[in-house]
Amino acid sequence: MNRLGLRQPDNDTAKDIDEAIRVAERIGYPVLVRPSYVLGGRSMEIIYDTESLRKFMVRALEVSPGHPILIDKFLEDAIEADVDAISDGTTTVVAGIMEHIEEAGIHSGDSACVLPAITFSPELLEMIERQTKQIAEELHVIGLMNIQYAIKGGELYVLEVNPRASRTIPFVSKAIGIPLAKLATKVMLGKTLPELGFIEPVRPKHVSVKEAVFPFNRFPNVDILLGPEMKSTGEVMGIDHSFGLAFAKSQMAAGFKMPLSGKVFLSVHNHYQDRIVPVANVFARMGFQIAATGGTAARLREHGVPVETIRKVSEGRPNVVDHIKNGDIQLVINVSLGRRSSRDAYHIRRGALLYNVLYTTTISGARATALAIYALRRETWNVAPLQAYHGNYRRGNDDV
Repeated sequence: MNRLGLRQPDNDTAKDIDEAIRVAERIGYPVLVRPSYVLGGRSMEIIYDTESLRKFMVRALEVSPGHPILIDKFLEDAIEADVDAISDGTTTVVAGIMEHIEEAGIHSGDSACVLPAITFSPELLEMIERQTKQIAEELHVIGLMNIQYAIKGGELYVLEVNPRASRTIPFVSKAIGIPLAKLATKVMLGKTLPELGFIEPVRPKHVSVKEAVFPFNRFPNVDILLGPEMKSTGEVMGIDHSFGLAFAKSQMAAGFKMPLSGKVFLSVHNHYQDRIVPVANVFARMGFQIAATGGTAARLREHGVPVETIRKVSEGRPNVVDHIKNGDIQLVINVSLGRRSSRDAYHIRRGALLYNVLYTTTISGARATALAIYALRRETWNVAPLQAYHGNYRRGNDDV
């Protein structure tokens, strides 16, 4: 990264508690911490203060004894991108640039993502493509490569580079109509990308959304709050001509019923309350009733959103879980800050899960849900076979 002049979040390693505290204070909180040699974000956390870091280090040194703990500056409110590319050592083709729906800090395996990216500028897409090719060349990659980037304040940061196939390869292959694993195998056996007829990225006209599927309903008392540690056990995919419909299809494929009317319940940490106001306004304009816990309701009223106040579990009956159980609430938006989640918030999330009410635990997920419901209310949609989306694409070489 230094040789290529590419940005990374500030980072370091530590082998004991005192060293970790020094590193975190130098980098500045919040920091992302993880033990060495773990997969799926195991034991990975976002840390906001020294006391939490001390507790984490005790656990982390048990998970990976004798090995350094990785400490990175956590980029709050950043957008994350997943990029899959294939290289033959001379030619590199960026197969897909996926924009994550959830903000950076949610494990990439748990985050919904969309291809093509829907908010990235042409300049940003060009920068991502250029940096991906530079990294592939510098690492002498032959085959597939996955890179995770973060975008914050107009700057592009490299989070992670994996010179291998990623879990997104099946999704990207279906989205663009190219069998990437098959091509990569031939490249690793000596074929070149020009010989295989794959030298330019495919620009699909449709929108594809990948959504994670979680096993939460199989495990009593588990919290559905997402974070750096991966919790999903599967994936589904939605395709349509617009992001709203594609996202709606992905949610339906994951087993959720998309409400077209009814009541939306919001309970949002103070840190995010101003950002939830536009989302609440969208639902209100669509005719949904808005309900919220006390603090969130007060903030919404300040911004002119009509809202009903509902009790938390700790405030007596009837409370929000009672309303969910009675079928009064059709969508739950519950956003906490990092792992700082109250017992009340936990009961809200478990209630939504137990009674199969559509829920989201991030601001960006709430926005996407609003767009999906808006699209379902305005447009008709249907189901088509995957081949129909690629019927007009000419592969150019039968060997592909």
